[in-house]
Amino acid sequence: MDIKALAEQFWDQGFLVLEDFFSAELMDQYQGLIVEHFGENPEFVHNDEFLEKSATQVIPWFPQREGCDVFDIAENDERLKAITEEILGAGWYSQYSMVMFSRQGTKGQAWHQDCRTDDATLFNVNRLIYTADITDEIGGQTLVVPGSHKRGTISVGPVDEDFADQVVLRPRKGTLVLLHGHTWHRVLPVTGKYRVSTNYRCASQGTPEDITDICVYRNMRYQFSTSEVIEDRLVAS
Repeated sequence: MDIKALAEQFWDQGFLVLEDFFSAELMDQYQGLIVEHFGENPEFVHNDEFLEKSATQVIPWFPQREGCDVFDIAENDERLKAITEEILGAGWYSQYSMVMFSRQGTKGQAWHQDCRTDDATLFNVNRLIYTADITDEIGGQTLVVPGSHKRGTISVGPVDEDFADQVVLRPRKGTLVLLHGHTWHRVLPVTGKYRVSTNYRCASQGTPEDITDICVYRNMRYQFSTSEVIEDRLVAS
């Protein structure tokens, strides 16, 4: 890999897609553990207000916190660590891994940014691993707006509006997607059996560990630690 060129592409676009990054064998192992954990119809963990206002119906699992050490294998991949350091610099740190499960018939995720935007130098990076193909039949495609990490706070408006410059990502099994925490992104509704991805979040040295506690949607700011809407952006506008 030309990690310098890849890092430059990340900083220009706000995201980076690397196909066939992880082996099919490792992805199959992870997928088996994920399906075993969730089943096919798990319960939501967020409150009704969040589910309604965010149009985000994703159920999280934090496998490494539960001692599922096999998820360390991907995180410790030397190529992943190298591209992460090229992007974030020396002293970057891993935050946590989070498996995101969306069951059939759910809305996916509305447009959002994963962390607060009051300081452009403070952000997380999502390192998303796909253990199964995301296809049009399954749904759950990821939409991103290239370069939007440079635009500041996401605009106020409909949570599922289409943008003229959005790009549709359909990652295959083994794909790695790196996503800047300020990049505007959305996940389309899930029409197939279920949709999963695993996010190994990280941040640069000096970034607060709670950088992702406040998520910015087009209609609100939401704080996960207190499970509350801290700003109704539609009212504020």
